[in-house]
Amino acid sequence: MSTPSRFDDEARGELLCYLVVGELVAMARTGDWLKTGHLVELAHIWMNANGARSDWQEHIAVTRMAADLAPGCPRRFRPHDGKSPGAVIHGWMAS
Repeated sequence: MSTPSRFDDEARGELLCYLVVGELVAMARTGDWLKTGHLVELAHIWMNANGARSDWQEHIAVTRMAADLAPGCPRRFRPHDGKSPGAVIHGWMAS
């Protein structure tokens, strides 16, 4: 049986951002990217909290995209003050 989809482009974009930030926080805190199971669990947490419904292929595709995008973010996005994204996250979490 198919699950009725409530997983539009806006929801996909929000989930993608949430997962990429989750990956960046994990890297900043532990020095490692999230394991696949943890990333999938993070996606389920977001979907449950936001009332999103999709079949498993839809949210796994977004999860895979986040895993592929996150490692490139520290190279692409640098704060104007020259601090690394990890330093910014550590500073934010310490306050």
